[in-house]
Amino acid sequence: MSKRMDDGTAGVTGQCRVDEDRLGSAEAIAAGDPGDALRALASAGPQLREAASLAAEANLVSLADEGRPRAVVVAGVGTAARTGDILSTVAGPRAPVPVVAHRSAGIPGWVGAADVVIAVSASGRSPEALAAAEAAARRGARLVAIGAPDTELQAVAERARAPYIPVPRRAPARMSLWALTIPVLMAAKSFGLIRLNEADIAETAARLDADAERCKPGAEPFVNPAKSLALDLANSIPVVWGSSPLAGVAARRFGDMLAANARYPVLAGELGEAGRGRVGLLDGVFGTLAEQDRDIFADPEDEPESTRLRIVLLRDDGLDGDESGTPKDSKRADAVVELTGRRGIRCDVINAEGASALERLASLVAVPDFASVYLALAHGLDPMSVPAVSEMKELSNVMEDNT
Repeated sequence: MSKRMDDGTAGVTGQCRVDEDRLGSAEAIAAGDPGDALRALASAGPQLREAASLAAEANLVSLADEGRPRAVVVAGVGTAARTGDILSTVAGPRAPVPVVAHRSAGIPGWVGAADVVIAVSASGRSPEALAAAEAAARRGARLVAIGAPDTELQAVAERARAPYIPVPRRAPARMSLWALTIPVLMAAKSFGLIRLNEADIAETAARLDADAERCKPGAEPFVNPAKSLALDLANSIPVVWGSSPLAGVAARRFGDMLAANARYPVLAGELGEAGRGRVGLLDGVFGTLAEQDRDIFADPEDEPESTRLRIVLLRDDGLDGDESGTPKDSKRADAVVELTGRRGIRCDVINAEGASALERLASLVAVPDFASVYLALAHGLDPMSVPAVSEMKELSNVMEDNT
């Protein structure tokens, strides 16, 4: 059973098992969530509305003065980079110009005056976003910067006389996806890359509000889809697949959140990738072989349960006449459900809902976000505290100082 050590880390006796009692009441959940991760996720709707208002107040109209750009580069790391992936999928394959999510310092060598660079950093201090903004200014590219107010990134934008959207930082970047995403989308709208109307924003915010209500701490697992999904994933190796490019972004987002919040190793991607090799996992040592190796005559109490795959399928079958032109993979999604059933591997399916691409994305992100936090709490982990991340940053700084 899992236990807590004096230093606050999770120790393990035998297999690390979840304790459902930790999710049994709002009081127990609050005790295990001192950083208010659930509250941060529940603010997604208000985050989106606030960010839209802040973006509307920025001088984004100037971006359109020089016409449509040759390309758009969204520069940042982690959640900031994920906003570039979201922009690419919302724009769809019919986008008039390419969208590049750039995750390294600086910007690609081909970027110049004909292009737009959107530098994103929740803290306003990311070296990658700062380097990208500075490089864009030097090369004469149109620049938009998004991040916390009164930071180095804002100073770079002001020196370049570029629009800056000051997004207050009230939680870690991964809990602020919508606060960072909406300004990126509104900047793209200003120079004609995407269509995004007020109704899309309002309906997406309402969707996030509704899902936050469904996933509230006081709701029992049988009515709380996030608690139910968390318990389904417990002590498994999650494999998260999306049936479209948009669903693929949601799948990778879920992988990010499971790794950071619940410390679970995850495989995530699109079904197009899965159907060309990764689906072979179903027949591997954590798939059907795990069941074949089980001693059917052994006492279940004496034989530890084997760790097995758990498939999460995010389905975005789209709408008739979907303007994005995004290819859907409904047949392959049906095949995955059939294959997992034949092999006795559990598969959870989450279907996208909503009229716009943005709302459908939100419907695939919200419940899994909450599930990642509930899974962490069930293991006795604080989802807001990720010691390895802090230690890695400290070690990197020390090693850089020593070079």
